Amino acid sequence: MIQDFTVSSFLEELSSKKPTPGGGGAAGLAGAVGTALGEMVVNLTLGKKKYADVEEEMQSILMTLTQMREEFLRLADEDAVVFAPLAAAYSLPATTEEEKKKKEAILEDLLVSAALVPLSVMELCLKTLDLLEFLGEKGSRLAVSDVGVGVQMIRASILGAKMNVYINTKTMVQREKARELNARAQSVSEEGIRLADTIYTQVEAALKTE
Repeated sequence: MIQDFTVSSFLEELSSKKPTPGGGGAAGLAGAVGTALGEMVVNLTLGKKKYADVEEEMQSILMTLTQMREEFLRLADEDAVVFAPLAAAYSLPATTEEEKKKKEAILEDLLVSAALVPLSVMELCLKTLDLLEFLGEKGSRLAVSDVGVGVQMIRASILGAKMNVYINTKTMVQREKARELNARAQSVSEEGIRLADTIYTQVEAALKTE
């Protein structure tokens, strides 16, 4: 599990020729880092008289962000979990027509499962961005730069996860299902990148003028 690694040991694993962790795990971890930065901003805002009017909202956001961070890590681990049987399935026998059909059916199911994990990462990123937008506007001004960094981590998570959707749909036999998954990924990506860039621009402007 990712949380059992130190930063250096995770990077060692990531840099090796092992299939996991890979891009999917890295995308999930990027989401967790972005979310953690949001938690940091909340913690630097709570208890300050200047932000007393948003204290209750901040408490609620902190709880939500913590749950989201844990979910990002779970999805990062899940990416490796769904990849293992997929990798094994490519070695299944396909000598007879019956074996070929069985292998194709197994691979198809596993490819869909493998594509749905990064899609979940992307959708979670959207929810995280909504909260980061609020923090960029209402959170401690001393930590507004951390909102900007968090947004960029979430942005990278979105684009990284989209690559992992595409790599799985690319070899699917059911092209209609593949197009459906790709369309979902593209839609979430467009919305997420638009929102991330808007928030980042707002943060950058605030830093230049304050």
